[in-house]
Amino acid sequence: MAAGAALAKTFGPERSLARKVDLREPAAINSFFDVVVHVLGTPGILVCNAGISPKGPDGPLHVADLTLEEWNDVLAVNLTGAMLCCRAVLPAMKEKGYGRVIFVGSLAGRTRPRIAGASYATSKAALSGLSRVLASQYGPYGITSNVVAPGRILTPLTGSPQSKANIDALARIPAGRLGASDDVAAVIAFLASEDAGFVNGAIIDVNGGEFAPS
Repeated sequence: MAAGAALAKTFGPERSLARKVDLREPAAINSFFDVVVHVLGTPGILVCNAGISPKGPDGPLHVADLTLEEWNDVLAVNLTGAMLCCRAVLPAMKEKGYGRVIFVGSLAGRTRPRIAGASYATSKAALSGLSRVLASQYGPYGITSNVVAPGRILTPLTGSPQSKANIDALARIPAGRLGASDDVAAVIAFLASEDAGFVNGAIIDVNGGEFAPS
């Protein structure tokens, strides 16, 4: 895996671990975290970033055309998978008295989705509810839980900057540019730090001003 090789090169193979895990399989998630603890020790930071957003040939499917299989698949990866990852690490974080849980949500879960389908938008909105519960239940144990909600970020998933969807998005962004992965990573890095100990249960929008809640 390219990402795993890049991590090993940057931080050293003894400080990195990369595995492919099917988040729809609880046993696979538990096995992965068993390896993490064995190789790297008890995790103090969990970033739930995995997500899928299937679309039809003409874009997001209408709810009436959405199959139950697709609905369940997206929620299994984007929402239930994140919850299972939390279950795998929270007991050790609680015992340690320290932890950072960060969910990567989406603009689609914050306001009217323009590009995402129902399953994706619902899963990302639901992460905010899960985060608030964790903030309430685990805040007394030194564990914070927050959501980062990116807007239109240039990645392989969002395609070429010249695509119609990206050109349309650019016209809606007051910052005058599409987002970069580093824009999101910087916010995640802060929330994962000790400096963010009093930021708990928050949703931080990273969208260049496309959505600005009151």
